[in-house]
Amino acid sequence: MKRLFAACLLSAAVVFSAHAALKEGDVAPDFTTQAALAGKTFSFSLKETLKKGPVVVYFYPSAYTHGCNIQAHTFAEKHDQFVAAGATIVGVSLDSLARLKEFSADPDFCAGKLVVASDADGRIAKAYALKVGEAVTGAKDTRGVEIDHGFAERTTFVVTPDGKIAATIGGLSPAANVDQALLKVRQLGAARPPANKP
Repeated sequence: MKRLFAACLLSAAVVFSAHAALKEGDVAPDFTTQAALAGKTFSFSLKETLKKGPVVVYFYPSAYTHGCNIQAHTFAEKHDQFVAAGATIVGVSLDSLARLKEFSADPDFCAGKLVVASDADGRIAKAYALKVGEAVTGAKDTRGVEIDHGFAERTTFVVTPDGKIAATIGGLSPAANVDQALLKVRQLGAARPPANKP
């Protein structure tokens, strides 16, 4: 019963309206932070990653929570489709790097395919005009481990190589959020002029 109550509190804490988030046409705030991929840590730079093409920056409340598990799993399942559209995916949360190392390698969720970055103080989320909720006393993740950090609202930004936001996606279910992001990066790919052939 206590776990159910804590889960309800967590759900209430992370249901935000995304209307205040940065919108299409805004400049995406640059950031560099520690991240994990397949259990290994490294320094992630948005600016450097944008040199390779569009970046899907998705903010989520916490690793190992129901909706975030679904979203990470869906992104991992469709990872090759994002790559085919020229996009890189990075998840951002207030999780510690230690939690993200596990999450990034977990075969049921990120499956070694997704970069997940730590925004422990919520600075990056706030730069994107997202609401950041306080930690919920007694909240536990789906493994029964206590969650000791705050929560950013679930919102995805598609950022073009020139550093502009092409889409802000919020207020959807975790799986629908992924689908909309994929649709947008495919639209961006279709809009690119064909490469000049010799």
